[in-house]
Amino acid sequence: MSSTPRNCRVGVDIGGTFTDIALDIDGTLHSTKILTDYTAPERAILKGVKAVADMAGIALSEIGILIHGTTLATNALIERRGAKTAFVTTEGFRDVLEMRTENRFEQYDLNISLPPALIARADRFVVRERIDAAGKVLLDLDHASVAAVVEKVAAGGYESVAIGFIHAYANGAHEIAVRDAILKRLPDLSVSISSEVSPQMREFERFNTVCANAYVKPAIKSYLDRLVVSLKDIGVGCPVFMIHSGGGIVSVDSASEFPVRLVESGPAGGAIFAADIARQYGLDTVLSFDMGGTTAKICLIENQVPKTAKTFEVARTYRFRKGSGMPISIPVVEMVEIGAGGGSIASVDAMRQIRVGPHSAASEPGPACYQRGGKNPTVTDADLILGKLDPANFAGGAIPLSVEASRQAMSDDIGSVIGLDPEASAYGTCEMVDENMANAGRVHTVENGKNISDFTMITFGGAGPLHAARLCEKMGISTFLVPPGAGVGSAIGFLKAPFGYESVRSAVFNLSNFEYLEANRLLQAMKAEALGFVEGGLDAGSPVIERTLFMRYAGQGWDIPVPLADDNFDAASAETIAALFEREYERFFGRAIEGLDIEIVSWSVKASSPLPPVERIPSVAEGNVVQPGRTRRMFEASQGAYLEAGIHERTDLKSGDVIKGPAVIVERETSTVLTSSFKAIVQHDGCLLATRI
Repeated sequence: MSSTPRNCRVGVDIGGTFTDIALDIDGTLHSTKILTDYTAPERAILKGVKAVADMAGIALSEIGILIHGTTLATNALIERRGAKTAFVTTEGFRDVLEMRTENRFEQYDLNISLPPALIARADRFVVRERIDAAGKVLLDLDHASVAAVVEKVAAGGYESVAIGFIHAYANGAHEIAVRDAILKRLPDLSVSISSEVSPQMREFERFNTVCANAYVKPAIKSYLDRLVVSLKDIGVGCPVFMIHSGGGIVSVDSASEFPVRLVESGPAGGAIFAADIARQYGLDTVLSFDMGGTTAKICLIENQVPKTAKTFEVARTYRFRKGSGMPISIPVVEMVEIGAGGGSIASVDAMRQIRVGPHSAASEPGPACYQRGGKNPTVTDADLILGKLDPANFAGGAIPLSVEASRQAMSDDIGSVIGLDPEASAYGTCEMVDENMANAGRVHTVENGKNISDFTMITFGGAGPLHAARLCEKMGISTFLVPPGAGVGSAIGFLKAPFGYESVRSAVFNLSNFEYLEANRLLQAMKAEALGFVEGGLDAGSPVIERTLFMRYAGQGWDIPVPLADDNFDAASAETIAALFEREYERFFGRAIEGLDIEIVSWSVKASSPLPPVERIPSVAEGNVVQPGRTRRMFEASQGAYLEAGIHERTDLKSGDVIKGPAVIVERETSTVLTSSFKAIVQHDGCLLATRI
């Protein structure tokens, strides 16, 4: 063990199947994958941190910082495995969670099924109070109704309470008063209020967000407390930070209070990882594709920055359509996430068609081929049968795979039902999951007004490089990149994330009567809030401040983002803001509208540490075609037949080497499949640049 102080940082990503660990020590990366422990997720982290420390030859005490992201909050919401939660709201608004926005995400489906409310009606309570959209009290808080609700909460045995009142984003005084009343009677209860969790307009989204925060808060807080203590017990005494859904880093205390901000934390790390690669290669139109053991995530990265939003949906249930999921109103790296991973279970539906996901075999019991008790066929089983995986070298040989177990599972659940042999069942499973992911990518790009074939794919995650070539064939994409460490891409992304926090609030200002002094006070308060969350994480130097206005023409129902310089407003600012809005409106919709008043409805202030400069990767001249040392039979969907695929060890390849498909490039945490329509050139940094032949 070295006694010389070194820069040691660890990124940890807990996924539904694997926990990924990446340790960066003075620029050298060490990584591993450990099966996620659902009973106590911190155990996999401890095991993985010890493993990478041993690889690097360092003592655990030398680790200087640990940055953590997790899908535990997401999975708890998707699977409805949260705390027993009560929701307290304004009288007359008890059923907002059920009524939603009354929009139909599929207009002509007569049997449309809406996602059920997170909190059942029996657990929703009301108090008499009313505040208007300007924050003025119309009806004082009725303390008798508050006292009655407090007693109902006490008698109900709830673990957590969410409070969301009408227009509380403009004035949270009544929410605070009710929280105080509950905590006075039940001091150990977990309580979340919407004016702190998500001070944004639109009641359904805000109510759902505070309910989601309360629903996962007890479990996430307990887990984070255990994690910090467990790390100290084994000698890791460094600060622990969390990656949040917006792609920045915050303290464990902040994450414990607002765990809903962790809902997309793992996937956000992957988007940051892909954006860093895009910066190094100078790519401005990138599709990030992250496929793990449980889910697949697709994100657009334009001008080397992940696309962001102030609302998103968890678990879209109907063909990835907007409106069919659970809305969460927080700043987030915008992406589409579906239940399509290596552990996704294949089955046959009532119409005798193969379906894949959203249910997953996860790490417990895992795919049938893991031989850990799993009996259902999964995508990993299909990949193994089709020759994409080496049964003796999966996860570096740590998990021996059984081809016979995979074939038996495919035969039992797929083949015997629709009369197919295991190979045909595996082919159908892979084609179905690939088409699901390709369709999600098409929908996501179309929703953003883009042509998917114009993008370069950057793929990572344990299963991403396995399926990337086939996805590119389906989506018409001609180029994809597989970075070094792709199998643990999200964990590496955590190490590249800035310390940052975004404050978002709703407050309506009309430009025809712009109260610039009040606007300045609002922005200063938001700036102070954002800086407060990142204190202690900033190195020497000034933080980067980004301000965004969400604006619309008066009378419109939706708004567009308008970037704004970090400066104070004055009496002439309304004209400047109007010009900025009209320029953005023309970019979105082709032309501005004359004669209408313009209004600001929401505000965003983001504070973050500056990103370090990156060194551009020069292009590589195409070298010699590398001949494989061995081959194996691999099924290629576009050819409809088994072909002899060359097997290459990634560690044996050097800059300029060319590998032509069909081929499999293997490494410890993943494998890259090249179909016969692709060739890959090894870049100076070890990236695999795959292009159509």
